Amino acid sequence: MAISFTVTGQSQPAGSKRAFPFHKRDGSLGVSVSDDNPKSKGWKELVAFYASQAYDGPLLDGPLSVKFVFYRPRPKGHFNTKGALNKKGRDSSAPTTKPDVLKLARGVEDAISGIIWRDDAIIVDEFLSKRYGEPARCEITIEEIVDQGELFS
Repeated sequence: MAISFTVTGQSQPAGSKRAFPFHKRDGSLGVSVSDDNPKSKGWKELVAFYASQAYDGPLLDGPLSVKFVFYRPRPKGHFNTKGALNKKGRDSSAPTTKPDVLKLARGVEDAISGIIWRDDAIIVDEFLSKRYGEPARCEITIEEIVDQGELFS
């Protein structure tokens, strides 16, 4: 079974996490964790919404293969005044600037946890790509690995 869906919007990386200790009302110590990228919250909410629309079953708990393709708009500096690609745009086949694709994937993995899968630790194969394309979006494909013999070949 494959679950595929597209999230339209500018993908945001999951930044580094920061933890803040605090005292609970009962006197015990708690920890609040926040992401240092404030834009990631809205992106994760959008991913979670699309994930919940694409899948309405029990949380997956076995080994998974996932594919994330992130499409980012080309910078304005890649176009001439007529709107065609200039030399810089033609020479740049894929985005090589920040954010890195691994941090983009981390944000999507976090957003899907608890909606499609139990925990992103069950991902055993992951294919990540960052490309230029309009509209900005992330194409997501999730497949259960049924024949676990595939893992040992």
